[in-house]
Amino acid sequence: MDALTALCTRHSVGPKQLVEPGPSDAQLAQMVQAALHASDHAELVPFRLVVVRGPARQRLADLFEQAALRAGKTPENARIDAERAQRPPMTVALLARLDLGHPLVPVHEQWVAVGAAMAHFLAAAHAQGLGGKMLSGAKVRDAAIQAAFCQPGETLVGWMALGTPRPADASRPPKPPRAPKAQPEAVCRDWT
Repeated sequence: MDALTALCTRHSVGPKQLVEPGPSDAQLAQMVQAALHASDHAELVPFRLVVVRGPARQRLADLFEQAALRAGKTPENARIDAERAQRPPMTVALLARLDLGHPLVPVHEQWVAVGAAMAHFLAAAHAQGLGGKMLSGAKVRDAAIQAAFCQPGETLVGWMALGTPRPADASRPPKPPRAPKAQPEAVCRDWT
């Protein structure tokens, strides 16, 4: 898939629609390379990625279940959160590593670099025939989950669920093509 096609056709594929196989080591390496080529003023690399796969998926499920219980969910709903953690074949945590006092690169530019890395990572997944979606929510603020993923000074941004998009069910009609979120002229204009 050429780069423009990958960028213009990428869309989020949620965990319910992701099946095995997950990214291979070679595919993951390409996705990380793409993330490292995103815009990054002063080459600070203000992000880190943590891969959750194989038996580690159960540990993530346990963390999600315990976080749900701490948040006041019923045991039944907490188990649903645990199941959600195990659906995607691979989950990649995105962590921001910002230098709050950098003399050249303000914090907002570092956040933009984190987002650009995430976008490149997901576009590279799509270009290789994979699907993915960025997920966050209240769990990123759970102290135990943060402690499990973050090193000092890091912020847990969320998780990218990854896998192979589920083939369309032959018994259901295909969904119509998705319309763009906005027309180009609505978001890009000349400055006069």
